[in-house]
Amino acid sequence: MIQKGSIKILRLKTIDQLRAARGLLGWSQSELAARAGLSLPTVKRLEGGFGARVSDDAQIKLQKAIESAGIEFIDENGGGLGVRFQKPRKQN
Repeated sequence: MIQKGSIKILRLKTIDQLRAARGLLGWSQSELAARAGLSLPTVKRLEGGFGARVSDDAQIKLQKAIESAGIEFIDENGGGLGVRFQKPRKQN
């Protein structure tokens, strides 16, 4: 997630990115919900694409939980949207 002033930019663009990120981490929907501080029905609703719209705040919480676990959301760059493990930071 990128913050410009007080504006938060959502990198999570598609449901498929969310599912792929969960898959890389080996997390269930329940685990993602718990780590994001959200209810399981909220995660199910977002991934299923049904029911009431999931707020931007809830989507940002999901994104932050996934990114803090080491996953990076990849923007469209000619090869499509995606997810990957973040490159390990070099220790000095």
